[in-house]
Amino acid sequence: MKAIVPKKIEDYCLRHGTPPGKLLREIEMYTRKYVDYPQMLIGPHEGTLLTLLVRLTGARRVLEIGTFTGYSALCMAEAIPKSGRLVTCELQPDRADIARSFFRRSPHGRKIKLLLGPALETLAKLPRATKFDFVFIDADKENYANYYEAVLPRLRPGGLIVADNVLWSGRVLAPKDKSDRAIVAFNKHVRRDPRVECVILSVRDGVSLIRKR
Repeated sequence: MKAIVPKKIEDYCLRHGTPPGKLLREIEMYTRKYVDYPQMLIGPHEGTLLTLLVRLTGARRVLEIGTFTGYSALCMAEAIPKSGRLVTCELQPDRADIARSFFRRSPHGRKIKLLLGPALETLAKLPRATKFDFVFIDADKENYANYYEAVLPRLRPGGLIVADNVLWSGRVLAPKDKSDRAIVAFNKHVRRDPRVECVILSVRDGVSLIRKR
């Protein structure tokens, strides 16, 4: 992932925000050392943002599309009450195993249910009555619009969708490949959707906040 924000500014932000806990730091170090494509990790800056957003919205039912090694799930699970639940969807069994190993070591891991398989299929199998207060989308970019349409009916009015990588290393300004065009199309789709209000934050690789009206 090509940095959009200058590294010195990113470092300054990290030094002046709430630091991640010990287990989150361990997940980050493990991912960077042993897991392919470690740049997919959201990192401490965005992790703290997710924690605060979940707290601020008072979310009790959280959905995540794209578990990776479990960092973001634990950030969000920390902010929901003991009776809350977080459902996270992951396609790759090896990544799911890594995430579960960290969930077991966290007091918040009991709030998390990891579902393995293609996320669109997983969502289609959930009971129709299943609703969410907060959704985090961070998976394959070509399906962003499909994920959005699948989760929006399950999101309560006033609920929040957070989509990661919506600036896509700046390639949204000059899209070339399929992933570039998918992100551009997703951003346009959300902007034109009367069911929501939205804003893009230039945090790390771009974070879109989408509130259902």
